[in-house]
Parts: sequence; structure tokens; C-alpha cells
Amino acid sequence: MKSYDLFDLASRNLRNSKLRNSLTTVGIAVGVASLVAMLSLGIGLQSMATSRIRKSGVFDIVFVTSKQDVRGMRARMQDTDEANARVLDDAARKELEQLPNVAEVTPDIHVVAEVGYGDKSRMTVVAGLPMSEGTTDAFDKLQGKFFSNNDADEAVLEEDFAKRLDPNPANLLGKEIVLRYAERQQGDAGASDSQGTGGGFSVTRKEQTLTVVGINSEEPFTGGGPGAHGQVYIPIGTAERLNMMQPFDARAMVRGDVTGKTYNMLRVRVRDSGQVEQVQNAIKKMGFAAFSVIDALNGLRRFFAIFDAFLGIFGSLALAVASLAIINTLVMAVLERRREIGIMKALGASDIDVKKLFFAEAAVMGIVGGAAGVLFGWLMGRIINFGTGLYMTRMKMAHVDVWYVPWWLIVGAIGFSVLVSLIAGLYPAARAAKLDPIQALRYE
Repeated sequence: MKSYDLFDLASRNLRNSKLRNSLTTVGIAVGVASLVAMLSLGIGLQSMATSRIRKSGVFDIVFVTSKQDVRGMRARMQDTDEANARVLDDAARKELEQLPNVAEVTPDIHVVAEVGYGDKSRMTVVAGLPMSEGTTDAFDKLQGKFFSNNDADEAVLEEDFAKRLDPNPANLLGKEIVLRYAERQQGDAGASDSQGTGGGFSVTRKEQTLTVVGINSEEPFTGGGPGAHGQVYIPIGTAERLNMMQPFDARAMVRGDVTGKTYNMLRVRVRDSGQVEQVQNAIKKMGFAAFSVIDALNGLRRFFAIFDAFLGIFGSLALAVASLAIINTLVMAVLERRREIGIMKALGASDIDVKKLFFAEAAVMGIVGGAAGVLFGWLMGRIINFGTGLYMTRMKMAHVDVWYVPWWLIVGAIGFSVLVSLIAGLYPAARAAKLDPIQALRYE
């Protein structure tokens, strides 16, 4: 029997029992819709989390520290020899800049300073930011503008801190503030004191006038760690030029690491986020400790893989129930069409032809039900996204899509629906093929 004739006959047989076959097909559609709905929710949440990480600007950054700064349990796990660990200095910074796929290497600068505006003075944390930080989502709601260049005497204030200077933060835009900080001045490395130690460094109180160019409501992730959350941001070039004393400088002096400029942490930005792991491994081979968001993202991916698996299992339960309906429908068809099957066999149809006919009927129900289920699941997702958007808007939050249906899920859902339908048709097809044509023709 030709494929065209087979499916034409299967379609006509299905139309003869419209109500029963339609209800079975609807059951398949409901099962596929629940499967698509569950999986698309997991995919949407994973896509949203990943996109937020990518847009945050930290997805393509590797944070580098000296193994001298590895502490506690982590140090014992890595068996770190602090005495022989490489120092994170200018030479190391230049070496990092020469690595393939590295776009820029900037120091992590967080300092405690005093900010003066008019007759008000407030202590705060000042952080240096590279120009590339202005493209991240942390500055999507920036009032004013980002820095004009990497060495500008400009500042962006965190909104809550700006309110401490002026109840209406917008009034500060274009105004000047005075930054009072401690400047580190390198001493004479060849000098020595009564104890025979090196020259060390001196600290001098300095002031720098800055123009406020922006007010930001969100805090960018700068990698400074706990206690290093900035409220005043300045260009990284300006921060380096001012040579502000940082908390780790005293520790470096005690160790004797003051013969040259050293860094507590360097931020290595990679040109392509796909090369982060490769760059991170290269940095570790240089003898430094390296961390990137990919380390945390791998754990996030494992979580979503397990989450998607559970959603898929629960979504497949409805499809399993629908498969029972397919078995019931086709078994009833075998009982009702015994005479028809007998005539087919008497005219020369083989057992395989009979099986193919029932498989074709199951496949047609699977295809129609699967396509309808995907459509129902997609519509359900659009409704959920619309409702979520309204809720987020009322809460004055950015709209995000929590439901996403990729093309491969559409193809996979329809294919899975057909596969389940064919499996469900195994028993009815085998039963139909085993009918004795003589007994079938005598059946009334």
C-alpha cells in the first residue's frame, strides 16, 4: 500500500468517528501544551538569568588576585605558598594585557574618602570605573551622562548618597564637589630606618574638584567584594592618577611589597565572552588566582538542567494520560472495524499493511494534536508574558519575558507527540493484524 493511499485511508477512518477521535486529539493537544508550557517556562527563566548576567558586564570579566591574598580554607585547599606567590604588580599587569583575547586590564580601586558640597561633608567609598562599564545595564537609568573620557575630572553619584548632599539629586548635575582623600606617595626604596627596613611610603591629604555628570539609581558590580560598595564613581584613569591610598596598602607595607606599585585585584575584560574560560586558565598558569562569573554560571546551568528535567517530567504526565486515550480509541476502532479489516485481508492486504494503517491513524492524531498543543502552549506563554509585563509595570520594574519557546522545542514537542502516539498504537495495531479474515468477515 502506497504512503499516500495509507494516510488518505487513515484520515477517512478518523473522520468517521469525529467526536471520539477529536476528543482523543484534544487530549494529546492538552498534554503537549502542558509539556511546552512547563519547558518554555524553565527555558525562559534560564534565558532571562543568563541575559541579565551578560548585560551586567561581568560575564566577560576575569577577576585576578595574587595567591598571597588567598585566605582561610581556600588557602588550605590550594596549599598556597604565600612566600613564593607572584605579586600582582605593573609587570604582571602588562603581562596580562598581552594575553590573547584580552581587551583591557584595569585595577580594582575602592577607597574611603570625604566628599564636600557647599557646607556639607560626607564620608563615603569612591570606586574607579572603566569607560566600558557605561554600557552595562547598571547605568540604564542614569540621569545625566557617563564619563566623557577615562581621565576626566568627573563623578557619577549613587542616588541615595546624592540625596545626602541635596534632597533633589538632579540639582547636583553639572555642579562641582570636592573629593578629599589620602594620597600615597612612594618613599625612597633605598632609605632605611633604625630597624633596617625599606623606605615604605608616606600619606598626604589631598583635594580634587570633580564635576557631577550623572546620578545613578543602581550599583554596578565592580568586584570589590564585601564592604567595597561604591557610592561615588570616577573614571579609572583619574583614580589611578590621584594615587589614592587603598586599604590593602598597609598590608603591602608590612610584607615589604612597597618597592613598586602593586594591586589588590585586577579586572581583565575579555573581548569575547566565549573565551573567558580560556583566558582564566591562562591566568592561573601564570601563577595568579582567577575568578569569573562563569564559575557561578556553571552551577546555575546545573540548577536549570535539573529544574527543566523536573518540569519536563511533570509536563509529560498529561501526555502519558493522552496516550491511554489513543490506545482506547484505536482498540475500539479494531472492534468496530473487524469486518473492514477482514475485507482488506481478503483483498490481499498483509498483516504489515494493517499495522501500517493503524500506525498512520495514530501518527495523524499525534501530528494534529502536537501542532495544536504547541499553539496552545505558545498562546499560554504570550498571555503569561503579557500579565507579567503589566505586573512589572505597576511595580515600576523593567519588563522581562519569563516565557520563551525556541524553535527546537516546537519541533521536539511535535516529534515527541508523534512518537508517543506511535508507541500507543503498538498494541491496537498488533491486535488488528492478528485478526483471522474468515472470522472477521463473519463478524456483525
